[in-house]
Amino acid sequence: MFHSFVFCCLCFWRLVVFADGAEKIISEMEGHSVTLESNLNELQEHDLITWRFEPLNTKIAEIDKDKNIFSIYDDVPDGRFRGRLKLDHQTGSLTITHTNTTDSGLYHVTISRTGGRTAIRFNVTVYGPSDPSANLTALISAAAAAGFLLLILAVVIFFICRKHRKTEPQVEPREEEVTYADTTFHKRNEPQSSAKQEEDVVYAGVVTRR
Repeated sequence: MFHSFVFCCLCFWRLVVFADGAEKIISEMEGHSVTLESNLNELQEHDLITWRFEPLNTKIAEIDKDKNIFSIYDDVPDGRFRGRLKLDHQTGSLTITHTNTTDSGLYHVTISRTGGRTAIRFNVTVYGPSDPSANLTALISAAAAAGFLLLILAVVIFFICRKHRKTEPQVEPREEEVTYADTTFHKRNEPQSSAKQEEDVVYAGVVTRR
């Protein structure tokens, strides 16, 4: 399961590159292709590009735009690159196909063009399936790739939310209209009770007989 996960991540990315100034570190599984990028969008007139491989600092490819020359020297130093080097005629990048562990090492490219000279170094490591350190390196590469994807996703979500918040219509609070009624209380007039009637007292004469 672990090997399947790592393999899928590597197949998706194919190549993981970490830039460190003028040096790029590239890790790849054996059998895949590795492209060493020249960082050029398009070759210009008078461009001179030279690719070299250490430890013998052997020239393995060269481009001379003035002479319209695109040369590959895949039979040096010991023929290990024979039939496996390809030059991009538009950008000058170099691709190594069907890599194997003997392709590991340092690669240099020197780009001379109008306005200056640029040098880039590539530290390439190709792991075989039985290499004990391949799993760890592959896992680190896969984790780095996943982290990069998550970072990009987080930035995209942030800007989408920010844009949505700006375009969302603002709802102004509405004041409720309250109608106040003038309430007047009137005291009910109760009928006044009739004046107390005077009690009629009848005095009767009392006759006393002896």
